[in-house]
Amino acid sequence: MRDGGRLAAAIEVLTEIESRHRPVRLALKAWGDSARYAGAKDRAFVSGLVLDVLRRRRSLAWRMGEEGARAAALGVLKFLWGWAIERIAEAAGEAPHGPGPLSDAERLALETPRDLADAPASVRGDYPDWLDASLARAFGEARAEEGAALAERAPVDLRANRLKTGPGKAMKALAPLPVRATGVLPEALRIDPPRADERAPAVEAMPAFVKGWVEVQDLGSQIAAACAGEVKGQQVLDLCAGGGGKTLALAAAMETTGQIYAYDSDARRLTDTIRRGERAGVRNLQVRTPAKPEPLKGLEGRMDLVFVDAPCSGTGSWRRHPDTKWRLTPQTLEKRLADQDLVLDQATAFVKPGGRIVYVTCSVLPEEDEDRVAAFLVRHPEFAVRPATDDPTLARHLTPDRYLRLSPRSAGTDGFFVAVLEKVR
Repeated sequence: MRDGGRLAAAIEVLTEIESRHRPVRLALKAWGDSARYAGAKDRAFVSGLVLDVLRRRRSLAWRMGEEGARAAALGVLKFLWGWAIERIAEAAGEAPHGPGPLSDAERLALETPRDLADAPASVRGDYPDWLDASLARAFGEARAEEGAALAERAPVDLRANRLKTGPGKAMKALAPLPVRATGVLPEALRIDPPRADERAPAVEAMPAFVKGWVEVQDLGSQIAAACAGEVKGQQVLDLCAGGGGKTLALAAAMETTGQIYAYDSDARRLTDTIRRGERAGVRNLQVRTPAKPEPLKGLEGRMDLVFVDAPCSGTGSWRRHPDTKWRLTPQTLEKRLADQDLVLDQATAFVKPGGRIVYVTCSVLPEEDEDRVAAFLVRHPEFAVRPATDDPTLARHLTPDRYLRLSPRSAGTDGFFVAVLEKVR
């Protein structure tokens, strides 16, 4: 495909997302299924352009002075990808596959865009207006900068699986890829983001991944698991295990001692946990499925650690799932708050005296983070807050209330919140 056809395809996908409210993954798949002629580079170009528009939709509309998929796509090419205006004009007007020649207004907007410095914080930070008050609580005057960081492309983070190898050996095995150590956690490795129109590295095709030497896991997620502290020889329940990323990180830290139980209210999510656990060489994992009656019976009051990776808005993962920030509604957020209260209350039944709950969200909203912990402590005064980490490298990310808050701008990770709650009586 030539540039004009790629540009037109991206606009088509964006229009489909907007008009039919389809998740970007499904819209791109539908386009790919219908465009059998498109090669790998074409698909990477279209996907990269679509995702960059979704990341920066509001600021692009401001700079172009116009809403809509076409204006935003043209804006990405100029302001984010650095294309010359004549190259953009050539692609747009390319017959018969381009989306149509540039109008005078479009050319003027590309040449002399509106200054973002004059825009409201929600436009500069590329997030919905209704979230401005929440983000102001979390980040104050820096909320636009934090939002902009959440609109950047994300790296590919990896965790070397200590059950099978060390980080040095894992890096050597991944040598064909541009892997580097993060310098934050010993097992945490990183591949910096490729250009938007290039394909991400095929990590899952590497022998090191197939053999279970490494797992794909955001650095923030790895840090959240590390906040569990010493877990060797302990009894651990991952109450919202999902696909098992943090379950495997906890199991690796346990080094085949103690016992880890993985549970999720959706039995389908646990399929990946079982498969990934086998590949990673985990031998002390029990998966408790809700498909069976009373799946958690017998665990009451026995756990040293209950890890609660709570269902949340996902605002911390906007870099990876940019369409979700435009689909999030106040009603959805309210449901998540109720879910979080419920799962925290459920967790208390399994913690033994002196044990702890580690509460984690992939969210940057205080309503899902500090507010939920505060409400929990009122309902359960037998628990007390402990510092989320004693790692001096991570201590700068502690809040005054001793919670851990991570964000792309502050930590180079997805947005995460961690609270450690100890059962003191």
